[in-house]
Amino acid sequence: MLRRGEIYFVNLAGSMGSEQAGRRPVVIVSADDLNARPLTVVVIPGTDAANQPTDYPSTVSVPAKETGLPMDTIFRCHQIRALDHRRFIDAATRRPIPVAGHMPPERMKEIEEAILGTLDILSPS
Repeated sequence: MLRRGEIYFVNLAGSMGSEQAGRRPVVIVSADDLNARPLTVVVIPGTDAANQPTDYPSTVSVPAKETGLPMDTIFRCHQIRALDHRRFIDAATRRPIPVAGHMPPERMKEIEEAILGTLDILSPS
């Protein structure tokens, strides 16, 4: 089962303009009870930190050593995506793609805050 805080490399083909595209890391942010259902999975796409030299209030920079990913990654919380569960299946082998990493709890908190800011929702105090 897909779990909140897990990071996968998925193919985001079908994007336009400045939307994240291609094979890239995504962190699951939807609740596990929703992830277990045949609905969509809500994710935040990431990019190699070398591709984005500037930090924005809607991004969270995470060092590779904290996630297990092969590179420092910037998660772009202004690009919230809902993905079909089939994006997490390898097309060639028809097997689930492996977990690439895990988001530490303190970074998940930063992502939550960035999502709230992106959507102009006040953070609970």
